[in-house]
Amino acid sequence: MLLLTLIFGALVGFSLGLTGGGGAIFAVPLLVYGLGVPAREAVGVSLLTVGATSLVGFVQRARSRMVEFPTGLLFAVAGMIGAPVGAMLADRTPEAVLLGLFAVLMLVIAVRMWLNASDLSHLPIIMDDNAGPTCRRDPKGKLRLTSQCAMLLAVIGLGAGVLSGLFGVGGGFIIVPALVMFSGMGMQRAIGTSLLVITLISASGTASHLLAGKHLTISTAGLFTVGSVAGLFAGSGLAQRLAGPTLQRVFSAAIVVVALFVMVRTLWQ
Repeated sequence: MLLLTLIFGALVGFSLGLTGGGGAIFAVPLLVYGLGVPAREAVGVSLLTVGATSLVGFVQRARSRMVEFPTGLLFAVAGMIGAPVGAMLADRTPEAVLLGLFAVLMLVIAVRMWLNASDLSHLPIIMDDNAGPTCRRDPKGKLRLTSQCAMLLAVIGLGAGVLSGLFGVGGGFIIVPALVMFSGMGMQRAIGTSLLVITLISASGTASHLLAGKHLTISTAGLFTVGSVAGLFAGSGLAQRLAGPTLQRVFSAAIVVVALFVMVRTLWQ
């Protein structure tokens, strides 16, 4: 069981490294159906694992100056407010319903990633006055954080936080495309900034989980996290050698398979 925990954790970290966000979607199904962890506890383990793994990835990106701190912190503060709300909702939702909603979320993510695989990975850094519907950048590429722009980014961050607390996901599947499309941020910088946001949101969600007195097996969480961090490096290395659109579509197909499995198991039980 110890080896299996490490392997499953490595799969989560590997997918995080490959996509820069969204890999956490595999954590809960692997914990619940692969390791027999109760769904609510799996949410807490997932939050801890995703947060720790994202922290390592964030440090890597920050050293390369691929993190936009002001924008990321705005997202993170809003997300840290939403995470406890999501955790509270998870506590009041029947386990079967929680897993069913999680499977639906996976399908939505898969469809979005498939449809946007080509367009999103090739979006340029927008730096003129016409950038984005609400958020704009000056000629030097600095984001003009107007009240409307701040409100838009905060609402998206809040939504990512609620989903994080509810399902134990980092929210990178929302944050990365939102940073690119709404703030005119380049893809690589968006991934680095997303890792900062995920780290802080996951920390908030984990704290909420523990403060609510929910059980969290330290040995399982520790091994799962160690495996995830190791998998992160392998995934990041492979991602540099693969075409972005192809990678996104393969990842989307994998999510659909797991989502269908979760749905079948939930209905069967």
